[in-house]
Amino acid sequence: MYNEQMQQPCKIPVLTKKSVMKIILNLFIFMLVGCTPAIQKNKDAHSTTPNTGYDIQNVLIDTKDGAKISVIIVRKNNTAKALPVIMQSTIYVRDTGRDLATLKESVNRGYVGVMVYARGKHLGVGDIWPYENDAKDIYKVIDWVSKQKWCDGRIGMFGGSYNGFTQWASTKKLHPALKTIVPYVANRPGMGLPMENNVFINPNYEWAFYVGNNKYLDTVAGNDRQRFRIMQNQWWEKGTAYKTLDSIDGTPNKWFQRWVSHPSFDEYWQKMAPYKDDFSQINIPVLSIDGYYNDSQNSGLYYLREHYKYMPSAAHYLIIGPYDHLGAQRNGSKEINGYTVDPDALIDTNEITYQWFDYIFKNGKKPTLLKDKINYQVMGANEWRSSSSIEDMSNEQLKLYLTDEKLEHFYSLNPIAPLKRGFLSQEIDFANRDTWNNDYYPGRIIRKEMDMSNGFNFISAPFEEPILVNGSFIGELKVKINKKDFDYGVTLYEVLPNGTYFHLSYIVGRASYANSIEHRELLQPDQIATISFSNTHLVSKKLNKGSRLLVYVNVNKNQFSQLNYGTGKPVSEETISDSGEPLTVKWYNDSFVVIPIWKD
Repeated sequence: MYNEQMQQPCKIPVLTKKSVMKIILNLFIFMLVGCTPAIQKNKDAHSTTPNTGYDIQNVLIDTKDGAKISVIIVRKNNTAKALPVIMQSTIYVRDTGRDLATLKESVNRGYVGVMVYARGKHLGVGDIWPYENDAKDIYKVIDWVSKQKWCDGRIGMFGGSYNGFTQWASTKKLHPALKTIVPYVANRPGMGLPMENNVFINPNYEWAFYVGNNKYLDTVAGNDRQRFRIMQNQWWEKGTAYKTLDSIDGTPNKWFQRWVSHPSFDEYWQKMAPYKDDFSQINIPVLSIDGYYNDSQNSGLYYLREHYKYMPSAAHYLIIGPYDHLGAQRNGSKEINGYTVDPDALIDTNEITYQWFDYIFKNGKKPTLLKDKINYQVMGANEWRSSSSIEDMSNEQLKLYLTDEKLEHFYSLNPIAPLKRGFLSQEIDFANRDTWNNDYYPGRIIRKEMDMSNGFNFISAPFEEPILVNGSFIGELKVKINKKDFDYGVTLYEVLPNGTYFHLSYIVGRASYANSIEHRELLQPDQIATISFSNTHLVSKKLNKGSRLLVYVNVNKNQFSQLNYGTGKPVSEETISDSGEPLTVKWYNDSFVVIPIWKD
């Protein structure tokens, strides 16, 4: 994930220790009804633009359980006309004037600007627990705002990352006054962070201190890279239980402890945002914006997929392109992780957002980029395309088997199923801290070589004509292990005719949750198991004639996430003493991936 405030990448697990340490040196880890208002003039908000002409107020809105939610309201002076309200809801409280400036922009565009701070933040009263109270608190705020004389009864929301999550949280119980949301790279707690496919990742550990230590942001803790680097390295080297990270750090982390006590996607996570049937009542138009290289893409697209699953007629639009977590919230970037993007990929997210609001609230024109429900930039083609659904992005599928047939320095990725069952064998010693596994993260999208020291690489035949890889690949891993569980990674690359590797998509997951992220089902040692996966990152990329596809599979073993020793005990409680004999994995040759493609 990215810390959208510090603008630094956070989790970059790579294969070799030398390359990891080089990245770590430049790394900062994450991110990641009755109301009685007390109103006062804003005294602590500062802005680079003058306050003249604006009515700026701080408001405290009571909740039923004794908390008070801090809200800033900005309107034009001497304006009696009721207007639509543009609202943002965040846990990031900044004193640089950025919040006030963005509220003034809403006002200048003909709306009332409202900023809602999470419980306990800014002037609010209450304990700070990220994610846990936003759904019910935002409903209270929307209800209060909708009844004010300066609000015409219509409210829209926008924002990215945590601010994207809060918009979806606000639809858990949809208030009639909420008319639209525009979430960018929206987080889904329990699904993209602090765990991804039930594998806890480290970035949110320190992020909790950053947002939870005080009413603003704890930049002292947030900037102390050395502290958390030492903690992570000591945990890795000593092999202590994952849940003891804060003991190594020397500072209790109540947020982290609560999170790791919920390793399944249980009721704790489910109640934070819409879940299953909740999506069937979200009948407002939605515009989502996301990126192929956004770490939390599986969170953002979860909302879209579930919305269409439970409400097929949903007016839910998506804009997605070659953006990372920060770029999708702004105007993209000319270069991302070493890849120079196509010129037409550089969009103005903020301008599109207000075009959308004018379309909803002022009968304006729909943003021109929205040709259909799914609007995506084709990398390498310098063009945008549209489709009615994610499924309709492709008109053909390539089913390719991970064979045990040697092909050059790789194994064959073959469309023909093997005639005879075979396997490739891998051994992982969890007690050995000198070796790391699973190079899945696109720290560099384009690379000149692959590390063949562990894991297996499967390569296809060259394509005889150009195609588009369009959508999210899926697959099945047929494996036999000598333990009860393991964490896996699958990464998809394009291999260009010149031998360069282009990172397309990936997944990291826990085998025991393959059938359900809500319930753990341990594997039977020494019995063949089928691990189905689908929650891979969506991508659109033109592959020219002569390019090939490469699939990389491996066991996840590195210091950037939990280490699953395979005992079947809660993973956060396992230690190096649980490593026992090395994990042996037999990857069977009837494993396969299915790649969605488009042929013109």
